[in-house]
Amino acid sequence: MDKNISFTLKVWRQRGPKAKGAFETYQMKDIPGDTSFLEMLDILNEQLVNENKEPVAFDHDCREGICGMCSLYVNGHPHGPATGATTCQLYMRRFKDGDTITVEPWRSAGFPVIRDLMVDRTAFDKIQQAGGYVSINTGGMPDANAIPIGKDVAEEAMDAAACIGCGACVAACKNGSAMLFVSAKVSQFALLPQGKVEAAKRVKAMVAKMDELGFGNCTNTRACEAECPKCVSISNIARLNREFIKAKLKD
Repeated sequence: MDKNISFTLKVWRQRGPKAKGAFETYQMKDIPGDTSFLEMLDILNEQLVNENKEPVAFDHDCREGICGMCSLYVNGHPHGPATGATTCQLYMRRFKDGDTITVEPWRSAGFPVIRDLMVDRTAFDKIQQAGGYVSINTGGMPDANAIPIGKDVAEEAMDAAACIGCGACVAACKNGSAMLFVSAKVSQFALLPQGKVEAAKRVKAMVAKMDELGFGNCTNTRACEAECPKCVSISNIARLNREFIKAKLKD
């Protein structure tokens, strides 16, 4: 059984997008090691409500590592120190008794702060709306093996599709680049027959929207890959660049 720990929690508090934010410090006592990080924040908020103080606003939904909403920057790492995991999959056993834990929202021009630890990630929705879909008429539902697709290609497409759009790649990048996210969405379609029909249009539209929304450029430091909770490979960025160059050459 995991032992209880006590620690100092420094949390970023900010009342709105244009308000000036600052860290507030809280003392957390006897938190069980098997408590998830979000459950720990629930405990903090219960304490604050009981003290007639404003609870900390943070995003969450599934709490199963699927939705990507728990976009917290913990001790200098998007989603925290656990590799290949979202914040909701981070447990307090990862920390030591007496630690100081610093929690911030994503820091990116593309993700403005809404309140406290919540950021506006609709920029990713806009990029997907620009081209992250297949709109051709594919007819009725074909049998699973009607279109022959190599196992390696299918697995690579599925690995790209594992991206949950959480934004950890943007938060990890010194340039605030969204290239890993965009390249994953481009790759999951570009690798499959259904996605090839609109491939040129898709990659140009998504890259243009990414640039329009103010995300930075990729400089291949691989911080995005290292911090991605789904371990999406930067080989997708190379594919994105190839797809974009081919599309421009066709123009």
